[in-house]
Amino acid sequence: MIVEQIWTDNKFRNFNYLIVCPETGQAMAVDPLEHEQCLRVAKENGWEITEILNTHHHHDHIGGNAPLVEATGARILAHAMARDEIPDMDVGLSAGDVITIGKTVEMEVLDTPGHTMSHVCLFARTDHPALICGDTLFNAGAGHCKGGGQPEPLYQTFATQLSKLPDNTRIFPGHDYIENNLNFTLDREPDNERAAKLKEEVAGQDTNEAFVTTLGLEKEVNTFFRLHNPTVIARLKEAFPDLPDEPDEKTVFLKLRELRNDW
Repeated sequence: MIVEQIWTDNKFRNFNYLIVCPETGQAMAVDPLEHEQCLRVAKENGWEITEILNTHHHHDHIGGNAPLVEATGARILAHAMARDEIPDMDVGLSAGDVITIGKTVEMEVLDTPGHTMSHVCLFARTDHPALICGDTLFNAGAGHCKGGGQPEPLYQTFATQLSKLPDNTRIFPGHDYIENNLNFTLDREPDNERAAKLKEEVAGQDTNEAFVTTLGLEKEVNTFFRLHNPTVIARLKEAFPDLPDEPDEKTVFLKLRELRNDW
């Protein structure tokens, strides 16, 4: 399986993706806002875009659908509940569905509400697993819930699904926010040496060859996975004095998400 990450260099800092079967050259474009870039990359590599996957319905993820369909005839796949939000959607997806690309690629659909209530992530169960996570999970961060989402389902997505994936899972998010997200982690956990080191490593990186984290690394540097950390809890109590001495994971997550909204 080939995961081609396409840096758009637009104001939203989007990543678009082509998921490719190396045997047949058939490809699925994920959230192809910058459709011309997706077409150019596919042409340069001799790939054929046959499907479009939208992780969710926000414009910066579906805005390139129509011209890409016009150019390729590709089908549009998205969460079954997003049909009213995504024009000309062909296939509605549910948890556990498997998307086949060419002869060799299978991607499992995860139903991952939070950023929106009709959001999917794609998981490849290979020797080198990969998660295409849209705006649910970012490198060192978590999606906001301001555009039709809810923070409590986002917590459940992290706690019951994402955290259970293999630690060697490669993380491919919908945007590049890694430096600012690491700044938030270090604001919440100033003694996190791994986050500080990673911030140095990615500072000023060439986003055309962006650093790819793994879930194991995320658990070290992403404050939304570090809900039992004593420093995180102590710093949180400074912002929320009524917080109990030993808050549960859900409370910590929700308070962190609340702080991040205005940070």
